[in-house]
Amino acid sequence: MYLVPIAWLYVALMMSVAEATHSNGTVLGAIITFVLYGVLPVGLVLYFMGSPARRRAIKAREAAELAAARPVDSVQPDGSGLAPADPVAPVGKEP
Repeated sequence: MYLVPIAWLYVALMMSVAEATHSNGTVLGAIITFVLYGVLPVGLVLYFMGSPARRRAIKAREAAELAAARPVDSVQPDGSGLAPADPVAPVGKEP
């Protein structure tokens, strides 16, 4: 997935080096070329490509928060989570 952006940054870097070393070029022009042709477009593309993953992460985080806020259903009537002590005496026997 990152092969194309890396290649694009390499091309932009080579354009900047060519501009900086050219007799009519300047280092400031090379920096501007690298930022406007390399960093800015690649940053935007990677940001837009990451949108679905960010959206899934937000939904997963919200679902986890909702599950944490929801009380856990306990099988035990008192909700303590401990095994019940026989509350009802067997038929025909008194405690």
